[in-house]
Amino acid sequence: CADLANLLNEAAILTARRRKEAITMPEIDDAVDRVVAGMEGTPLMDGKSKRLIGYHEIGHAIVGTLIKDHDPVQKVTLIPRGQARGLTWFMPSEDQGLISRSQILARITGALGGRAAEKVIFGDAEVTTGAGNDLQQVTGMARQMVTRYGMSDLGPMSLETQQSEVFLGRDLMTRSEYSDEIASRIDDQVRTIVEHCYEHACNIMRDQRVVIDRLVDLLVEKETIDGDEFRQIVAEYTNVPEKETYVPIM
Repeated sequence: CADLANLLNEAAILTARRRKEAITMPEIDDAVDRVVAGMEGTPLMDGKSKRLIGYHEIGHAIVGTLIKDHDPVQKVTLIPRGQARGLTWFMPSEDQGLISRSQILARITGALGGRAAEKVIFGDAEVTTGAGNDLQQVTGMARQMVTRYGMSDLGPMSLETQQSEVFLGRDLMTRSEYSDEIASRIDDQVRTIVEHCYEHACNIMRDQRVVIDRLVDLLVEKETIDGDEFRQIVAEYTNVPEKETYVPIM
């Protein structure tokens, strides 16, 4: 497995640099970060931008923590890597072979947590471009729910070909008429799913504002909060759903 070899090679390099005799979990964790997200960048300067990024990442993490069907938080960090100025990592809660409708909705809501935090905390005028990749993922997941998995009000049918083109089928209407009608209905369903999830995320921000502020203060100070500490703090303010962490059988 090339990915595993690459990961262990990175961990070995870090172990040597830190003058350790054996690879330990901190080296494995840092190696995963490097392989998945890229090299560590220049630390963020304290100020408004760092706090805004902190709210964005805590937004992802708090939504993921409080929605039962979302994977549990592994850690939240403000250490830049690659193109990302902050990152929230989630640990799969079970084998990802089959994913339910509720799990996809949870992922969409979690992905919108960053933008929701910006909106609720700073207002519409202060939302940033930081959610660009999140919104692409959200739109893609919602569209697949509608066109590929039959998980919308349009019913249990596939509305795209293997080439991801909208399926037109054989109908008395002309191709263009059918195409426009189906495309419009698909867009409406996608919009409905995204708007529902976004409102859910915004409601969580409003309801949990006190603990969010505390977590952001801590994140700005420490730059990284691991999942266990994050959940312990959230649990002081509200009920945290229990989640199982998936451990693959080697």
